[in-house]
Amino acid sequence: MQLKKINPNLQQALIENGLEEANEIQQETFSTIKSGADCVIVAPAGSGKTTTLVINVIQRLEKEFQESPRALIFVQTKEKMHEMRELFAKYGNYTDLRVYGVHDKGDIDFDKNHISLGIDVLIGTPNRLSDLFATAGYDINQLKMFIVEDTDELLRLRFDTKIARIA
Repeated sequence: MQLKKINPNLQQALIENGLEEANEIQQETFSTIKSGADCVIVAPAGSGKTTTLVINVIQRLEKEFQESPRALIFVQTKEKMHEMRELFAKYGNYTDLRVYGVHDKGDIDFDKNHISLGIDVLIGTPNRLSDLFATAGYDINQLKMFIVEDTDELLRLRFDTKIARIA
C-alpha cells in the first residue's frame, strides 16, 4: 500500500492480504489520523471506513505499551466487534498489539480480569464499555485514540450519553 511512512510490519501484512493500493478514504485520512488530529470520516457502507480505521490504529499504536487501553473503539453490535477484531488480527499480525472485544452479553467479570492484564485496543458496544469504565477504574488518560464507528447509528439509537460519559 502506497502511504507515506507506513510501519514496515503493517505494510507487509497489508500486501499479504491483497491491499497493495490505498483507496480514496485511506489516502485522504491517513496523514490526518496519524498526526493525532481529530477526524470524522463520512462515507457510504462498503467504502473501507472500518479497514481504514484499523490500519490507522495499528500504525499509530504500533507496539504494546501500557496496561490501560490506548485505543477505545465503540461499535454498534457484537457482530461489528467481532468483524473489527478479525481485521486487527489480519492486519496487525506482525505487531505486539493486544486487542480485546467486549459486548453486552459477555461475562463482565471475565472482561475486567482480561483487560486488567493489559490491552492496547478495546473494542466494544456502548453499554458494555460504559459499564466497564464506570466500575473498573481504567486510566482514560492513556487513551491515544477515541473512535466511534458508525456514529450516526449509535447516536440514532441514543447511545450518546454512554459515549459522552467516557469521553
